Amino acid sequence: MNQEEIKKILPHRDNMLLVEQAEIVDGKAHAQIRIRGDEFFLQGHFPGNPVVPGVILCEMMAQGACVLLAGGASEGTTPMFTSMNNVRFKNPVVPGDLFESVSEITKSKGPFYFCAAKGYVNGKLCCSAEFSFALVK
Repeated sequence: MNQEEIKKILPHRDNMLLVEQAEIVDGKAHAQIRIRGDEFFLQGHFPGNPVVPGVILCEMMAQGACVLLAGGASEGTTPMFTSMNNVRFKNPVVPGDLFESVSEITKSKGPFYFCAAKGYVNGKLCCSAEFSFALVK
């Protein structure tokens, strides 16, 4: 999926749409975004040593996971975070990096979905998390 196709699934728009490409392979969402260096979240984090904030990395992984909801029950809903657990940051993500996330839905119950995700740069693990979200009309 390109960014225009992703916009049909996610309600996010500039500057908060944090997925440029995505595909579903064997039930897992694979998403990518190139960190250019001019993003709003790098301005001031940190001057002279820009690093993508951890909360933004979590948002990138969550948006990647949402492509798994294309069609079906997600129509007309907004995915809203309900929890984040076991969040770990291993390596920084900086301008010039291609951040790639792999996410999977581990279970669902009603409007609630539970996911596991990992984020990588050049195959090196940068972060991981478990999170949940609800589909809100």
